[in-house]
Amino acid sequence: MEPMKSSDSIKDLLTSITRRLVDHPNKVRVSEQAGPTTMIFELSVDKKDVGQIIGKRGYTVGAIRTIMASLGGKHGKRVYVEVKE
Repeated sequence: MEPMKSSDSIKDLLTSITRRLVDHPNKVRVSEQAGPTTMIFELSVDKKDVGQIIGKRGYTVGAIRTIMASLGGKHGKRVYVEVKE
């Protein structure tokens, strides 16, 4: 059995966290762009759920970004999370 790529595990965790926070989990989509030293994840949710992901003063999305950056650092990558409507 092959080990999971770091981007797959980070993407799965981001998807899992996001689905638990929103009212429409079936509309959560995560796309990924990977470079040699960076990974950019675009998080797309229902328009009604954008506020829940961002949170008050951006604290929720900030916490998500911190978790993802920490995981990326373990793999020697810089991780960015962008929220799209």
